[in-house]
Amino acid sequence: MVFLIVFAIMLLVSLAVQGIPPGETIYDLLGAEETDSEVLGIGATTLVEAVFNGVVYGVIAWLIYSVYVAMTKKKKAEA
Repeated sequence: MVFLIVFAIMLLVSLAVQGIPPGETIYDLLGAEETDSEVLGIGATTLVEAVFNGVVYGVIAWLIYSVYVAMTKKKKAEA
């Protein structure tokens, strides 16, 4: 659930503010050409970069949350 929430937030933020790392960097590393095509009125390149950002930040948030939950359970078990 944490991943989905952060993914959706970062997707929307990345669509509003372009150039947030690492989406653009990942897109460039893949060697994909930029395109003027639009998907639902949004540039395809911008949309792909926003999805990359959503995935990366979603995974990071999920990992942080998982570590936090594991540490909390461990502390409760010790008490």
